[in-house]
Amino acid sequence: MEKIEHKMVNINGINMHVAEIGEGPPVLFLHGFPELWYSWRHQMLSLSSRGYRAIALDLRGYGDSDAPPCSTNYTALHIVGDLVGLLDALELEQVFLVGHDWGAVIAWYFCLFRPDRIKALVNMSVAYRPRHPSIKPIHAMRAMLGDDFYICRFQEPGEAEEEFGRTDTAKLMKTVLSNRDPRPPCVPKEIGFAAFYETPTTLPSWLTEEDIDYYATKYSQKGFTGGLNYYRAMDLTWDLTGAWTGAQIKVPVKFIIGDLDLTYNGPGVKDYIHKGEFKKDVPLLEDVVVMEGVAHFINQEKPEETSAHIFDFIQKFEI
Repeated sequence: MEKIEHKMVNINGINMHVAEIGEGPPVLFLHGFPELWYSWRHQMLSLSSRGYRAIALDLRGYGDSDAPPCSTNYTALHIVGDLVGLLDALELEQVFLVGHDWGAVIAWYFCLFRPDRIKALVNMSVAYRPRHPSIKPIHAMRAMLGDDFYICRFQEPGEAEEEFGRTDTAKLMKTVLSNRDPRPPCVPKEIGFAAFYETPTTLPSWLTEEDIDYYATKYSQKGFTGGLNYYRAMDLTWDLTGAWTGAQIKVPVKFIIGDLDLTYNGPGVKDYIHKGEFKKDVPLLEDVVVMEGVAHFINQEKPEETSAHIFDFIQKFEI
């Protein structure tokens, strides 16, 4: 870990924290919520040891990167703009792209907006969700899963932050990262996010107190608003991306998910992935891997297997 280099890069008017290690073809890693560049520590070390330049950043709003306060600054166009700016700053024409959770969502948009900058994509946990021409995403989620669905509960500025603030940040990170309940999380207001999960008595084998301390320290400093603003900008992204309605993802893709992942067990998701619609929307989808007994934070729970899947796929595209 001490060999990973860190620097700040000014992109699109904000300062972004970038971590990288290794030399060779570049691999860009995009983290999710509530995570950081640190989520990719295992894959960065593994891929760099196999001859790749591993690059991970704290996305805007996270960790040591700047966090504009307004949710309207967190659309997919903003985030992909940051990533294009990063590639330009690093003088990289193309990269292999790897995403998880919100990082996966952004990776899909990156491939949709600028496929010329992506050699191939390995995406995890969140399958592609094509834009519905007439229903905004938050409205669709409320209709399908109710007002207590966690993404719907995240919409009111300040509300989730206040609830998160009622518990110790380290305890909150332990409960979220250790969660293995595959059901879509619904959190009634009378219960609240702080009390929704029971704090685990022991950490899973793949998560250490040092890991928790890193996440907790950064989130205690930065707060959760930046990450929550991604959810709050979902409908605005829908408003701004009408031109891409019906567009396909036109880069080679490998998709990986755990069978206990809450995103895999949402309404209609398994059918979408396995019965042909996913392949229609992502015609260059080459492989779908479902890891048995694995929950949401797949790249941390199964680091060696995840790294091997990434390497096995991207090495096929080396000239």
